[in-house]
Amino acid sequence: GAVAELVSSADLREALATALKPVGDLERLTSRAAQGHANARELVALRRALEAIPFLQKTVAGCQALVVRELAGQISDAPELAESLSRALVEDPPAVAREGGAIRAGFDAELDGIADASRSAREWIGALEASERRRTGIRSLKVGFNKVFGYYIEVTKTHLDRVPPDYERKQTLVGAERFTTPELKELERKILSAESGLKELELQLFTRMLRDLTRFTPAIQENAGAVGELDALLSLARVARRRGYVRPVLDESTRLLIHEGRHPVLEAGLKRGEFVPNDLDVDPDERQLLLITGPNMAGKSTYLRQVALIVIMAQMGAFVPAAHAQLGIVDRIFTRIGARDDLRRGESTFMVEMRETARLLAGLSPRSLLLLDEVGRGTSTFDGLAIAWAIAEHLHDRSRAKVLFATHFHELTDLARERPRVKNLSMAAREWGGEVVFLRRVVEGAANRSYGIEVARLAGLPDGVVARAREILANLEQGELDEAGMPRLAHGRRQGPSAPQMGLFAPAESRIVEELKLIELERLTPIEAFNILARLSTKAHGNE
Repeated sequence: GAVAELVSSADLREALATALKPVGDLERLTSRAAQGHANARELVALRRALEAIPFLQKTVAGCQALVVRELAGQISDAPELAESLSRALVEDPPAVAREGGAIRAGFDAELDGIADASRSAREWIGALEASERRRTGIRSLKVGFNKVFGYYIEVTKTHLDRVPPDYERKQTLVGAERFTTPELKELERKILSAESGLKELELQLFTRMLRDLTRFTPAIQENAGAVGELDALLSLARVARRRGYVRPVLDESTRLLIHEGRHPVLEAGLKRGEFVPNDLDVDPDERQLLLITGPNMAGKSTYLRQVALIVIMAQMGAFVPAAHAQLGIVDRIFTRIGARDDLRRGESTFMVEMRETARLLAGLSPRSLLLLDEVGRGTSTFDGLAIAWAIAEHLHDRSRAKVLFATHFHELTDLARERPRVKNLSMAAREWGGEVVFLRRVVEGAANRSYGIEVARLAGLPDGVVARAREILANLEQGELDEAGMPRLAHGRRQGPSAPQMGLFAPAESRIVEELKLIELERLTPIEAFNILARLSTKAHGNE
C-alpha cells in the first residue's frame, strides 16, 4: 500500500527524496557513535540528519498508507542533541579528532584560554620578524618554523657580520644560517605545550561528547529504522514506476498466478521490450507439479528464477515485473539449481546435488515453492532418469508443494498421463533456414527435442565434430544396428564387414517373446516398464 501511494504521486516521491537526502545513513552514523568510533565529521552529519527530521515528519504526515503512518509515528526529533552538537562542533571539522580544530570556540572556557594563549604567542612571533629587522638592520631576515627544528630566525651569509650577540646558532644551510634567542625558545615551548594541551583537551571533550551520546542511542536507532524503511519504500516505488511493475494481489490461497511475468534483473540489462514475458499458473489442487522441457539455452532456468524473484518481491512489499500477479502466501522457497562440488569433504557434484535434494524434500507444505533444475543429470542416463522420476512421483504423491521441475529427461513427460496434478510445459523453439530460433516463450505441452547439438555448434565446436554428432544421434534415434547386432555408431567408418555373432543358446527372439507373454502391462509403473524394456533390448542385442 505504501509503495502504491508513492507510485501514484510524483510530487510525494520528489518531496520524500528531498526530505531524506540530508538524513544520510542514519543507522550507520548512530552505530558508530554508540560504539565510540565516530569522528567529528560523522557527528556533524548526525547533527544535520537530526535537523532534517522535522521536515521529514512534515512530508509524511499527510500519507494515507498504514505502514507510512506507523513509520511516521516512530520518527522523533532530538532538538537537545542537535543543538548540543551544533554548539560543540565547527561546520567543517578535520577527519581525525587528534588533529584538533574540531571544537567550536565558546564551547569550553579552559579550551578557549589555551587557544587564546597559543594565539597570542603566535601573534608575537609573527611580529618578531619586523622588530628584528629594525633592530639588526637586516632587511632579508626571516622568522620561520619547521617540524624538526621548530621556530628560527634565518639570516643570509652575506649579513652574518650584523648578527647580534644574543643570537644562538641553530642550523647551517648552504647560503644562510638559522638562529634562535632565549626569548624565542621560551615562546616556542609555550606554543608547542599549548598546542599539545589543546589537542589533548579537545580529545577529552570529544570522547565525553561520544559518551554522552549513548543516552540518545535508542531513540536515534528507532528513527534510523523508520527512515531506512521509508528510504526502501521510496526506492521500490521509483523502480516500479520506471520499469512498469504492477501491484500484486496477495491472498490466503495456495495458488500462484502470474500473467506476463518478467525477470527483474535480466530485464534491467536489456532494452525496453526485449525481454519475453511468460505466464505461470500453479496450485496444489490441479497444477501442482509443472514439468518444463525444451532446448538448451531456451530459458528454462531463467523462468524458474523469475518466478522465485516475483514471489519474494511481492512478499517484501514490492511491486512485481508482470502484467498481473495473484499470489498465495509462500512459506519457503527451495531450490536445486546449478552444479558445485565439495572436494574438501570428498563429495562430487552429484553427491552435493543429492544431499541438497534430500534436504529440500523434507518439511514441504502446500505453501512451499520448490524449484528443481536438471535433477539427476550428474550420473548415467538410466540412473539419473530413475532418480528424477522417483523424486517427481514422491513430490506428487507425498506432498502438495508447488513444484517447477525443469529437465532434459523427456521421458518424464509421461508422468502427466500417470499423475493428475502433473502438467507439461515447454520452451518454444523453431527451426528456420537451418538455424534454431529460441522464442523464449513458455507453452503448454512437452518438447520433443533438446537441440543440444545446435547449441554445441553455436558454442564453436568444429564442423566435423558437429556433423559426426548428428550422424551418431540419427543412428541412436533410429536404433540402427550393424551385422553383429550392435548400434552402428561408427556407420561409414568400419573397415570391412563385421563377423556375425555366433549363438550359444536358443535364438534370443524366442526367449524374449516368451517373457513378453508373461508381462501384465496394466500393473506396471512407467519406470518398471522402462527397465524391462531396457533388459529385453540388451538381450536382443546378444549381451545376455
